[in-house]
Amino acid sequence: MDTPDPLTETLALIASAPESASALTLYALACTLEHQKAGCLFKLTKLFDLPADHRPLAYGLMELLAAGEVGTQRWTDAKSGMDELIRGTPRRSV
Repeated sequence: MDTPDPLTETLALIASAPESASALTLYALACTLEHQKAGCLFKLTKLFDLPADHRPLAYGLMELLAAGEVGTQRWTDAKSGMDELIRGTPRRSV
């Protein structure tokens, strides 16, 4: 059985709906995981904003931190894609 890749799946989820709560929450988590010296401060109650089927992506991203993959070329490439998708989304005026 193939293990899903949380980076690829997170990038695909963000691409499909960059303004969604799931996309923004997972993006915030990915950004936070890059700040290890600051303790990767992510408010875990933000996981409540994720539907149950998206929470495994958050856990997968955290597992990549534990495995030492944050900051690798693969991570950096995926994170750059996330940055472009989130920042490239036109903001709606209220």
